[in-house]
Amino acid sequence: MDERSNDDMMKKTVQGILAITTLTIFPLTALVVRAGGWDNFKLQYFHLTQYFHNQEQEFLDISQRQIDVSRHSRIDLNDLLNGGPPKDGIPSIDNPQFDTARSTPFSADETIIGVAIDGKAKAYPYGILNWHEIVNDTLAETNITVSYCPLCDTIVVFQRGNSTYGVSGKLYQSCLVMYDRTDDTLYAQPWGLGIVGKQVNQDLERIPAVQTTLEAWLKRYPDSQILSTDTGYQRDYQRYPYGSYKQDRPLVFPVRDQQQLQHHPKAKISYIWESDGQTPHNRFSGESLQFVHAEIKQLGEKVVNFNQRPIRVLWDDTLETVRVEELDGRPIPSSTAYAFVYPAFMGD
Repeated sequence: MDERSNDDMMKKTVQGILAITTLTIFPLTALVVRAGGWDNFKLQYFHLTQYFHNQEQEFLDISQRQIDVSRHSRIDLNDLLNGGPPKDGIPSIDNPQFDTARSTPFSADETIIGVAIDGKAKAYPYGILNWHEIVNDTLAETNITVSYCPLCDTIVVFQRGNSTYGVSGKLYQSCLVMYDRTDDTLYAQPWGLGIVGKQVNQDLERIPAVQTTLEAWLKRYPDSQILSTDTGYQRDYQRYPYGSYKQDRPLVFPVRDQQQLQHHPKAKISYIWESDGQTPHNRFSGESLQFVHAEIKQLGEKVVNFNQRPIRVLWDDTLETVRVEELDGRPIPSSTAYAFVYPAFMGD
């Protein structure tokens, strides 16, 4: 079911619910206005989607499959939340088409995920990723998955082998949970780690990627291909579907360890992480660091110690973003994120 159908069904469902409850004293339009618009209303009242996106059977199936929780689940299953749309309700793009700098409909200031392998480059606009979250693609003969979580602003690009990945419809700490279509393993996207299923505790092989603008990316890679709006789905790729979420302090879903947060929840950071092979329940194990974009931009660059070695963190003036690299210049995979993500996933 696509997003447009979801919207129509949700409107009808909400109208029906309001008609038979005390909420009838508040017309639907008044509730939408109070929320700040239809997109904000959908976020604030996401729980109403259970009336037409019931995932109870999916959660029951997951629970019944995890007979030995210590072997097949990295997290408490109670922390795996229904995000609203069902499995594949947010459809991944599995047959991506591409435009050039001349043919793309996106403006110069469009935010994109940029990926370059062996001198070949592609750009994936957020205007599309906001609606699909995952693109299964091939670049320089490498099968890759490009993933983006609009609720967390996290980007993780990785080698997918012969499998493809989809959107599970579930969330962990308010962030995207992907699934591997080969064996249904669930992955916490900000960790790039299997959390439930056959590949639990397995790390995805990450590929360096950056969040930047289309204009900045094309300055560095003028021949880059740009993901096309010819996706096979009907979406308004010029519209941001999450209302004022980017600026709002409140989060939609419960998130742990927010007492550690020192910045606005939606402040832009980048973080790096390397797991150590240990498997503590419900926690990341390994080394990680976060870098606040505003601070690194002011500093220009600095050398820090990470996982028993010095590395360089710098502000890329061309791409207008944070990059992290080894001292010999080799890029270290990182992810941008809203500030609330780091303590939730990497905190003590």
